[in-house]
Amino acid sequence: MLLVTHTDKAIAQKLDADLAEVERLFRAELDSDVPCVNELVAHVERYRGKMLRPMLVMVCGMATGELTQSHRVIAAVVEMVHMATLVHDDVLDEAKVRRKGATINALRGNESAVMLGDYLISHAYHLCSSLNLPGVSRAIAQATNTVCEGELLQLANRNNLDLDEATYFDIIRRKTASLCGVCCRLGVSLHVGDDDGGEVADIPDERAGALFNYGEKVGTAFQIVDDLLDITGSEDTVGKTLGRDIEKGKLTLPLIRHLQKANPELRTALRGELALRGSTNGQSIRRVRELIAQSGAVESAQQRAAQLIEQAKHALELLHESPARKLLADMADAVLTRRF
Repeated sequence: MLLVTHTDKAIAQKLDADLAEVERLFRAELDSDVPCVNELVAHVERYRGKMLRPMLVMVCGMATGELTQSHRVIAAVVEMVHMATLVHDDVLDEAKVRRKGATINALRGNESAVMLGDYLISHAYHLCSSLNLPGVSRAIAQATNTVCEGELLQLANRNNLDLDEATYFDIIRRKTASLCGVCCRLGVSLHVGDDDGGEVADIPDERAGALFNYGEKVGTAFQIVDDLLDITGSEDTVGKTLGRDIEKGKLTLPLIRHLQKANPELRTALRGELALRGSTNGQSIRRVRELIAQSGAVESAQQRAAQLIEQAKHALELLHESPARKLLADMADAVLTRRF
């Protein structure tokens, strides 16, 4: 979980209890009478770590009113959507390790991984439809559409060594930040008073918009840090296959800034190593990581993530002061210090 140690004890206990219900809903929805399906679902549960997206739904709900069962259901829904994207990402990246265990594609092959991702998505919408809240269903569907667009945009730009920052930020806004933003907005909008029906409540645009902005900024910073860990982290700590962005030709912010700002010699060396990646038993990838570390691009990307976190916390100023609002600020700060 992305909780910090000085979180208010009462809200931490409440959140833990609510997240336990989210996990119960998650497991109950995915339960199958087909044993091999249950085996795969049990394995993919290892992917659940920080539970950032469910927490965004819950804590934004706490910051703006009382939590309802709808909040817990939607928290389970967004976690299923997120899990599906991780399973599919591992197929696209040919990753072998996630959270220090074998990926589904490494364990059972791409076919099973693709179908499991589809299974997670279909159950996400099956569970979401149980609320009879069309506006919520459409919001999650739109966010999922946006995630797919981001993935396709990234695929279209693989091996594009001239990728600019505007396109990079558009990719991560779509594939990561959009779902985080929707989680936060729904945390506000689900205060409908009646879990059994109706549309999303008419919440003032300022709070819903501010929290969507908070979520997008946190999600963008989260992805930048993730991209940095792919370069600077160790597999034992991060718990997943590293160097895949480089090997797959995906330019991330530190690579882009290295190519922009490094001296001609370092820039030429990086382009040469990128051309060799995958053909030197990992030596070229290690060399790319070393070159980026020498150019100041890592520090530059870290500073951009820190700026986004400050902007995210500024968006919280529209909310009344409360332990939940403080927790949202603490969660944002924790993004910058995570190591896995």
